[in-house]
Parts: sequence; C-alpha cells; structure tokens
Amino acid sequence: MMKKLLLLLFSTLLTAGAFAATPVQKWGQLQVVGTQLCDRHAKPVVLRGVSMGWHNFWPRFYNQQAVSWLAKDWHATVVRAAMGTINNDNYIDNPQHALGCVERVIDGAVKSGIYVIIDWHSHKLQTAEAVKFFGMMARKYGNRPNVIYEIYNEPVEDSWESLKDYARQVIGEIRKYDADNIVLIGCPHWDQDIDKVAASPLTGFTNIMYTVHFYAATHKQELRDRMVNAIRAGVPVFVSESAGMEASGDGPLNAAEWQRWIDTMERLHVSWVNWSVSDKDETCSMLLPQAKSTGNWNINSVVKPWGKMVRTALRKYNP
Repeated sequence: MMKKLLLLLFSTLLTAGAFAATPVQKWGQLQVVGTQLCDRHAKPVVLRGVSMGWHNFWPRFYNQQAVSWLAKDWHATVVRAAMGTINNDNYIDNPQHALGCVERVIDGAVKSGIYVIIDWHSHKLQTAEAVKFFGMMARKYGNRPNVIYEIYNEPVEDSWESLKDYARQVIGEIRKYDADNIVLIGCPHWDQDIDKVAASPLTGFTNIMYTVHFYAATHKQELRDRMVNAIRAGVPVFVSESAGMEASGDGPLNAAEWQRWIDTMERLHVSWVNWSVSDKDETCSMLLPQAKSTGNWNINSVVKPWGKMVRTALRKYNP
C-alpha cells in the first residue's frame, strides 16, 4: 500500500512539474523547418508576446520584474527589447545605458524561462555598428536558447538588395559565435514588402526568418494576402511588431481587423509580438503614466484599452 502511495505521489509531482514548465523548458532550442518555427524536436511552435517601447524613451520598464510580470500575468512567451539606435539618447550615442537596459530584459527573460528578441530598433542602415553590436551579443548570449536576434527593426527607404547585403554581414558575425539561434531579418517599406523577399530570398544561412509588421486599422487584407503568399512561396515569417490601431500608433482600435490578423497568424502558425510596453499618450502605449515600472499592473486602473486587449489575447492563446 505504501509503495502505491509513493508511486502516486511521484506521478503527481511529475504532472505538476510538467504544467509548471516554462516555454524554454518545454521547447528548448528553436529552429526553422521549412517555413515553420519549431522546437528542439522539430515540432511547430508559435511564440506570442509583447514588445517593450523604445529603450531610450521608456527605460523604466526595462527591468527583470516587468519581464517576470509579463510572463506570469500576461502569459507572454516572448518579450522584445526594442533598443533604439536613433533619436535622443540612443545606443550609438550612449551605448552603456542601452546595453544596461537590454541586458536587464535578457536576464529577466532567462530567469523567467521565456524567449527574448534583441531588436536593433532603427529605420536606417547602420551596418558597422550593427555588426559590432550583434557580435558582442552573440558572444555573451549565444549559448542561451532564449535569444532571438532582430537585426533591423523597420527599413524604410532601403532596397531589398541592400538589406540582403546588410543581413549577410550581420548574420555572418553572429554565426561566428552562435551557430543556431534564430535571426529575424527586416524587409523594405516598414516590414511590409515581404513579396520582394519571396522573389529573392537570402541564401546560405539556416534558422533565419523574415519580419512582417502590421497595424490593423491601416494594414488589412492586402498585407495579409502578401504575407500568406510569401509563406506559400517558402518564406518563414515572424510578426515581430503588431498592434490594433493605425500605423501612426494612434487613432481608434480596430478590434475586428486585429482579430482577422490573429486568425490568419494562428492558422499559419506564425508567431506574433504586440507593441508596446510604454506610457505615452497614444493608443499603442499599453500603460498609463502612473503604472509602476516593475509590473504588478492593475488591469482596471493602469492598463489602457489596447493593453487589456493584448493581455486577454495572450492569456487566451498562451493558456
């Protein structure tokens, strides 16, 4: 009888441990198989989470406690550290501040057992600086399965050929130190011209994906169709920034159009990240200024409508 009780207790503990497993414990080293993001066993994975706002505007949210809250309460399986390399107090001008912010988010993600996107948040090519930065990140964090590199947030005027050349240089530097973590590559025109990628994808590298960004009140069926067609053509897509309002980050939310995007991404097993953890007076900022820097955000008093929508969706799709 005692043996049966011990076996039952052991089985219960194993079951509880399985439910408590973090995303990184469950999925481990990510890989790209065909067009699909997959876990260590080549089974499809969809990451869903939240992007921090620009580090040089909202550094107060770049801390381990905020990341922990997003993982535990919002059920985010990935966070994105949007390291600004342009505008005031950016990485180029103040690298130590930027690195401190980004590393706190990375360390928080590792501690919470979720994935983290290291995002070169820019709208212009800064090749030499990016090569040096991502080499440094790969040397320091390349042994962590948590890490995903986003090497260029949103190209605006750059041609796809120039972006391919940029990607070769940056990925080449990353791969000197990190052979397998996922690399996300931006495409022209605010990450919308994914059709140009499909016509001439980058070759010679593994575990790379291409980013699409959308703001649902502006970007509707035409961009969805472009993304779907690119995936059908063999392009692995990762939606590293998305939101429910206009492309300006402001204006009314379009919940119906945002749900159409979610339905499409879920059907195709495309990962998606929502913009942003910030407290600006605009629709896409998820928090009010009185929200604490370290999480524990009361959903009824300091989380704005967009933040409530995101939290509800993440808790639904990342149960």
